[in-house]
Amino acid sequence: MTGKNPISAEELEEIVFLIRRQYGYDFGDYARASLHRRVIRCMQKAGCLTAYELKYQLTNDHRFFAWFIESLTVNVTEMFRDPAFYKELRHNVLPKLASYPAIKIWHAGCSTGEEVFSMAILLHEVGLLSRTRLYATDLNPANLERARQGIVPLQYMKDYTANYIQSGGTNDFSAYYTARYENAIIHKEYRKNIVFAVHNLATDQVFNEFQLVCCRNVLIYFNRTLQNRAISLFSDSLTPLGYLALGMKESLLFTDVRHQFEVVNPTVRIYRSKR
Repeated sequence: MTGKNPISAEELEEIVFLIRRQYGYDFGDYARASLHRRVIRCMQKAGCLTAYELKYQLTNDHRFFAWFIESLTVNVTEMFRDPAFYKELRHNVLPKLASYPAIKIWHAGCSTGEEVFSMAILLHEVGLLSRTRLYATDLNPANLERARQGIVPLQYMKDYTANYIQSGGTNDFSAYYTARYENAIIHKEYRKNIVFAVHNLATDQVFNEFQLVCCRNVLIYFNRTLQNRAISLFSDSLTPLGYLALGMKESLLFTDVRHQFEVVNPTVRIYRSKR
């Protein structure tokens, strides 16, 4: 493939329209620069030289479409990413949630599950996992299937162990998984309270009420309209005084519902509903 932009802005809109019309996935409010880069990367992997070839494949090959969506929506994730965030949860947020007889936490845009596994381990260490239900949702069914199986690439576990220690963990991190060939399998006892489900932040609605909603490093891929929709959805999903956690590069500052939240920790982007 040659040329800096193998598809034009107009052709990108045609692809977005095709996906919405034929399959119901709505990328209309995704940030265009990021979406453009991801589509080009998918074209390169697939060997599609033109937008016409890509549209033909998307229209006529359902297996190609499934691969395309999987490649387009995969987010970079890791266990105990941003250790300071988990340290704040451990010391200041989870002790507040301990007052509830039953705790519900939503991980929106969970990708392949690394962050929800981290949360489950953290809840186990503070004695709250047995009365917590974790809901982990993503647009991508392939991500969810991998997460259900508790599969994490073994090559990353050394880095994840370092993250865990920096977050305040003191146990033997290897006790939380079993090494199997090239993968680490998170033990089932830390996954049994996790419900994995497809949920589209662009089109779906509130489905439960939560004391904590985590949506980290997802909003950066949305434009302002979709960011506002997602944050409003989270606000409506929180219990009174519930917590919202965003990624380190994300903020409520320019959203329409910012006045509904107070800042708990500005460094690690944790907020609390004023309701």
